[in-house]
Amino acid sequence: MTRSASPKLGAYAGLAALGMLAALALGRAELAVLAAPFAVAVAVGVPWAADPGMRAWIRLERDRIVEGGEVGVEVELESVLAVQRLEVLLVTPDGLEVVGPNPVALRLSQRASRPTEFTVRAPRWGAYRLGEVALRSSDRLGFFTFETQIDQAAPLKVYPHPEELRTMLRPLDTQPFAGNQVARSKGEGIEFADLRPFAVGDRLRRINWRASARRGTLWVNELHPERNTDVVIFLDSFAEARRGARGTLDMAVRAAASLADRYLKHKDRVGLVSFGGVLNWLTPATGLVQLYRIVDSLLDTEIMLSYAWKDIEIVPRRTLPPQALVVGLTPLLDERAVGAMLDLRRRGFDLAVIEVSPEPFTPPPEDELGRFAHRLWRLRRDALRDRFRSLGVPIAEWREGTGVQAPIEEVRAFRRYARARR
Repeated sequence: MTRSASPKLGAYAGLAALGMLAALALGRAELAVLAAPFAVAVAVGVPWAADPGMRAWIRLERDRIVEGGEVGVEVELESVLAVQRLEVLLVTPDGLEVVGPNPVALRLSQRASRPTEFTVRAPRWGAYRLGEVALRSSDRLGFFTFETQIDQAAPLKVYPHPEELRTMLRPLDTQPFAGNQVARSKGEGIEFADLRPFAVGDRLRRINWRASARRGTLWVNELHPERNTDVVIFLDSFAEARRGARGTLDMAVRAAASLADRYLKHKDRVGLVSFGGVLNWLTPATGLVQLYRIVDSLLDTEIMLSYAWKDIEIVPRRTLPPQALVVGLTPLLDERAVGAMLDLRRRGFDLAVIEVSPEPFTPPPEDELGRFAHRLWRLRRDALRDRFRSLGVPIAEWREGTGVQAPIEEVRAFRRYARARR
């Protein structure tokens, strides 16, 4: 609690002192009479200015919302003494904003609690601590101001809004567990694969009667089974390009949340490797709990500059299971992340790269030398993309303003063409 004198106290004290000095200097008693009320007000008001003893309790309507959503915050106030005017300010961190008036002014009765409602909107994903309240009140005569800050911060998680994806990347290999992905192998399933002559042990329900009548012998349908896949999202958080409130990391996190949500809905196992200043990983798993684990891990993703070389070999082997599809989300700005993805390809992993383009966030400079350096930088990035393609890795550039579905379709087209060439 801090206590400070208001300008009114100084004005009253100044008028009282000026009146007394003028009365003594001029010998005019009426001047002292005029100054007496101000002196009495100061003499009476200063001892009566007591700390009102304000307290506050903060409660959040819920602790998890989606990006762009709103959450209600209730601040319950109580004061030992009556407060004629109390100003309440809800302090919000960067990334959150209060909808409506803030601060608000109200009155408090003696030892009576009063709830005050605020509405907070979250325009950006992230993990926040919300609940710091600044209170300011004054005594009855307005001579002193009492200020205090109460911090009962509660965690608030704002999840990135997932994008609706129509199609997904299909891995080259599937796992032996049931899922929604059509395997390239043949077995029990519902997707038609081929016809073959009837053999001893075939089930009668698999006989294709139309083909059998046409050929005069029994033929049976061969089917593709439905299997699940292992998908590992490789999030490069070594560096980002940012301009104002927008950046490549925001795009990459939203894309990772969208991919995880879609694959998990198709009963696939999804894991996460956040490769940056600190290496974080989640082993592949399935279900709604895994989705919350991935999103919570994404909320902790921030740019952490590190000059220590971190090789992908330090990732536990079970983090990258065999025959897993690795989807890289990277701005291609750090050689360590690029080298890690190239090493994954050399180790035989099925790798696809979505380049979160930093070019919209790095406009060319105005001077001639700067424009020349910018062109060299873009040429170097073109050469890096060609390096990935030469190793058979599909890479698609994703620019701000377009959905993540566009680079996914580009990667799918590359993979279809590559299989046709093989």
